[in-house]
Amino acid sequence: MAREQLGVLSALDSAKTQWYHFTAIIIAGMGFFTDAYDLFCIPNVTKLLGRIYYTHPNSLKPGTLPPNVSAAVNGVALCGTLAGQLFFGWLGDKMGRKKVYGLTLALMVFSSLASGLSFGHSAKGTIATLCFFRFWLGFGIGGDYPLSATIMSEYANKKTRGAFIASVFAMQGFGILAGGIVSLVVSTAFDHAYKAPAYKVNAALSLVPEADYVWRIILMFGAVPAGLTYYWRMKMPETARYTALVAKNAKQAAQDMSTVLQVELEAEQEKVEKIGVKDHNNFGLFSKEFLRRHGLHLLGTTSTWFLLDIAYYSSNLFQKDIYSNIGWLPPAEDMNAIHEVFKVARATTLIALCGTVPGYWFTVAFIDIIGRFAIQIMGFFFMTVFMFALALPYNHWTKKENRVGFLVMYAMTFFFANFGPNSTTFVVPAEIFPARLRSTCHGISSAAGKAGAIIGAFGFLYASQSKDPKKRDAGYPAGIGMKNTLIVLAVINCLGIFFTFLVPEANGKSLEEMSGENEEDEGDDAVSVEPQASSTRTVPV
Repeated sequence: MAREQLGVLSALDSAKTQWYHFTAIIIAGMGFFTDAYDLFCIPNVTKLLGRIYYTHPNSLKPGTLPPNVSAAVNGVALCGTLAGQLFFGWLGDKMGRKKVYGLTLALMVFSSLASGLSFGHSAKGTIATLCFFRFWLGFGIGGDYPLSATIMSEYANKKTRGAFIASVFAMQGFGILAGGIVSLVVSTAFDHAYKAPAYKVNAALSLVPEADYVWRIILMFGAVPAGLTYYWRMKMPETARYTALVAKNAKQAAQDMSTVLQVELEAEQEKVEKIGVKDHNNFGLFSKEFLRRHGLHLLGTTSTWFLLDIAYYSSNLFQKDIYSNIGWLPPAEDMNAIHEVFKVARATTLIALCGTVPGYWFTVAFIDIIGRFAIQIMGFFFMTVFMFALALPYNHWTKKENRVGFLVMYAMTFFFANFGPNSTTFVVPAEIFPARLRSTCHGISSAAGKAGAIIGAFGFLYASQSKDPKKRDAGYPAGIGMKNTLIVLAVINCLGIFFTFLVPEANGKSLEEMSGENEEDEGDDAVSVEPQASSTRTVPV
């Protein structure tokens, strides 16, 4: 039987959409803006790094990053993110969301600036320093995933909670777009200021010394939006659900939310203490009770996020290679170093503008209407369809007259990733687990996603290489080719459809209904608020 909800939590659940909701979205969302900018701006500059540090004299083609270096530069931030998700997710449940929230942002600001200031007497030294700071950048970014999702879910009302959490995540789309725009602006400015011939015209002059500033400025700009929101993060009060249900301080929870909601709320300390002594509100993450209640839910959230990120990150990080393969980017030797940055950034910006950003906001608009489950199933389905449509007639798409069609289809895979599992996998783990384990379980789910992203970043870097040595990047072994890589990614998306059936629908329900925190213990009427009847689970399976 469900217990009467705490007054402060009922007030949050039933609150009309107010200014504090939008303030929370902006404060939490700016972290995700920075996250996406920092993670996805690196593909815009990797070709430039190859030219600066790995061009061999008298070579017919400009230098590219060796396989191990490219894997490290692309993947090290993802490794840091995985570690940060697990650590800060756990810490957010132990110390409170607010206490940890500012730390992650400070780490992002410092590491963004330090990445741009990477130093070394040799190419190896500079790249090693860059990788070191990008790991810690990823570590800070990782903490933002569980903390931002948990804070937004615990502040939101139940009617529009999905849209609010999805809005925070949708800022990632603007971050990806900003990465492309900043790269365009910086590369255009330097290309006009320092004229240089194409590589095939004059290899030495095609790389001006000032090109070394281009990638540094692009990476360092990620510190700006994060730094602007630091003060406001520190001013946010702790969430009432953590204060009341985890810290057991009803008075502080009521006081904080009275200020936020601008209404008088009663401190119900006795009711909070009664909730805390219930057996179903004391089990740990590694207990049989957690396994019984939430084991399949955690499997569902981790597996779907894992499968989604294999496809999503491999496609995002290697956009530049796909564009080259279909001929949308000119051969590297036909451009100077800075102009190549412009061409890559233009392509990624176009895809973000036409496919990535709209997909996020379609989720915001419809998630509380058609639900999380339907959006996730639909997204995985259409990602599978479009990946197969790209892969099976791949040779058709490489012909010059069909390149526009390829880009439209490719953009649609990103649209349905974001109007689909890329958004819902972020939302659902923040809604279905108990308050004392919510941040931890979201951290575990998102870390599973980053494990998939690492597989995408490292594994598909090699897998996508052509079997034809002439079309293969220098230093890489033969892979299965872009066509077969897209087929594998389509199959992975298809698997995501089946694992989605393990995830419950949280649309229109309170967090306590989903987690079972407002249930009565069976047969216990000594401390019951209402007459005890037979116990009823409120957590859907």
